[in-house]
Amino acid sequence: MASPLAQFEIKEIFPLEFAGFNLSFTNSALTMLLSMAVILTTLYIGLKKTTIIPNKVQSIIELSYEFIGGMINDNIGDEGKKYLPFVFTLFFFILIGNLIGMLPFSFTWTSHIIVTFAISFFIFLAVTLIAIYKHGLIKFLCFFAPSGVPKPMLLLLVPIEIISYISRPISLSVRLFANMMAGHTLLKVIGGFVFVLGANTFIIGGILPLAFLVALTGLEIVIAFLQAYVFAILTCLYINDAIHLH
Repeated sequence: MASPLAQFEIKEIFPLEFAGFNLSFTNSALTMLLSMAVILTTLYIGLKKTTIIPNKVQSIIELSYEFIGGMINDNIGDEGKKYLPFVFTLFFFILIGNLIGMLPFSFTWTSHIIVTFAISFFIFLAVTLIAIYKHGLIKFLCFFAPSGVPKPMLLLLVPIEIISYISRPISLSVRLFANMMAGHTLLKVIGGFVFVLGANTFIIGGILPLAFLVALTGLEIVIAFLQAYVFAILTCLYINDAIHLH
């Protein structure tokens, strides 16, 4: 039986090297493109012919728009409306990636730290540039020195604030990566128990692990939604900090 970690192995589909760099098209890139294709196809089908009484796909899109819009309004305010397309795309890109990873023989690109960190670092860099552009460099640096704090305490608080700020992309990426990798590994292990026990005890012994596997699969689907939501809402909070420095 294959190792539970074998499902996370990146495999080259179209090998390509240029100037000593490996630019191969992999299963990770394929599932990311598939995620975008699912999103764009759904939006095209739902918005191709809008009606006053929406069809099912249009209803889902409108509810999703209201959901993300409400998230932005609650966490950023009116100034956050311009960031709705970005947060909307980010949420569904991660969500569809998580759900595609639940399909048999598929690949979960959100289970790789290098991918989640790249997305998180882009968000971190964009938020930092927004804050500097909106408030200027001097006021942005004052963000790390809370007002009203005695000067001697600043020697302790400023490094803590800087470390806390720099660690944002790390915590954001590790949270998504760790949850998806742990969940899929556990599914693989329990699935192996179902196969082995069922084969050795004439199926009867595999019923309990199978029931647990079904329940765990349902939980993993919930986690797929939850992790996309957490990633999106933390992005909103970071944007809010950039817009409303305190």
